[in-house]
Amino acid sequence: MPQERLSLHTIREILRLKYENHLSNRAIARACRVSNSTVGDYLVRAEHAGVKWPLGENCSETDLHQKLFPEEEKPVASERPIPNLEEIHRELSRHGMTMMLLWREYREKYPNRYGRTQFFEHYQDWNRSHTTSMRLPHKGGEELEPGYAE
Repeated sequence: MPQERLSLHTIREILRLKYENHLSNRAIARACRVSNSTVGDYLVRAEHAGVKWPLGENCSETDLHQKLFPEEEKPVASERPIPNLEEIHRELSRHGMTMMLLWREYREKYPNRYGRTQFFEHYQDWNRSHTTSMRLPHKGGEELEPGYAE
């Protein structure tokens, strides 16, 4: 859950105390009753956004929030298609092939697509819906499984 953003009054007070009174982040945090890391975060955001003190009378809360918290462009679902899960399943049957190797190959090909966790989850969901038994896949002669009889 994202943290609730501070009001315009509190942000103005943080900037005023920093640039007008030259107080430390800890002193500002005590005065505004917020955490030290929150003060530091807002000061860094203000510096990156080019927000200077004094803000000006016409600076609205929405304008300031848009400058401090620019919207990151999230890729549309069509830009991140699901990998070919049947091909991944076939590749996993090869000797020495692992999900991690397949994911690394996938990331080399498509660096801005799914991360490791999502890649693995997509395959696990697909595999769960396409597997009907609890059969353990193995190749004959690869391992010896002795049967114990009395």
